[in-house]
Amino acid sequence: MLLSIPALLAGLILLVWGAERLVEGAAALAQRAGWSPLLVGLVVVGFGSSASELAVAVTAALQDHPALALGSAWGSNIVSMSLVLGVTVLVAPIKARSPVLHRELPLLLAAIVLTALLVADGVLSRLDAALLLAGFVGLLIWSWRQSRRSEPDELARETAQEMPMLPLPRGQAVRRVLLALLVLAGGSALLVWGAVDVAHGLGVSDLTLGFTVVALGTTLPSLATCIAAARKGEDDIALGHVLGAGLFNTLAVAGLAGLIEPLDVETTVLVRDLAVMAALALGLYWVGRDPKQPTQLGTQAGRVLVAVYLLHTAALIITSGPG
Repeated sequence: MLLSIPALLAGLILLVWGAERLVEGAAALAQRAGWSPLLVGLVVVGFGSSASELAVAVTAALQDHPALALGSAWGSNIVSMSLVLGVTVLVAPIKARSPVLHRELPLLLAAIVLTALLVADGVLSRLDAALLLAGFVGLLIWSWRQSRRSEPDELARETAQEMPMLPLPRGQAVRRVLLALLVLAGGSALLVWGAVDVAHGLGVSDLTLGFTVVALGTTLPSLATCIAAARKGEDDIALGHVLGAGLFNTLAVAGLAGLIEPLDVETTVLVRDLAVMAALALGLYWVGRDPKQPTQLGTQAGRVLVAVYLLHTAALIITSGPG
């Protein structure tokens, strides 16, 4: 493990850098193409922040480590909805005002319920994965239609304020996107190699490492983004990051990984991990069910969310077997 731990850390650093450059380049191209601030916020920022999770899951599936792919995708969801959101609201309470985000909440819950139904037989088959990807395409179409509505939206205002027109020529933006994709590919290869070697050295499973170290490493950078947004009163951007990542990981990341290599889903994963993911999504839906009277997430909610993350991690370590 002398080289595997530095490789894992280097891979994480490259993934973070690559994901940030990808969002910058893609946002510049989207703005120059005339995309509305709402569409940029929903698609480029919301989904682009999960580029590192996608790179890791695809690389793991291609290298015949499907458990690592599944653990990183679903684990990132749990980290984002519990630890990231929990710490964010402990620092600065948030209240979602965007009608679009309120409409996104049941979509996230529906995506997780769909996933649970598809994997109830113990495997995410290629057909199941194709259905998840079809759901993601439908989500993109829905996002585009939402952006064409004339109603005012807080997410659009906050995105326009946070991301003014990026002064990147089209050619430079394209080069930045291509460079980011190369860095993501290299970073994910390093991370997967290092993670698998560490897992074997410590005697833990790929699934456990995916749900813990890999998921935490790829998701934590969004914590700084969410805290900064919440402190500036941009509550919808903070929550939008969490919801966008959840939808992208559930539909696109797991879907693409499963299309490459069918993923076996143990009963323990269904009972322990998918249940926690569904409970977190249900909780978010419950507090945001009334867009006319949005519920503020504050200190008490933050403590509960962080506790959920810690308890889930403890249960994961206790109940997981060796790889």
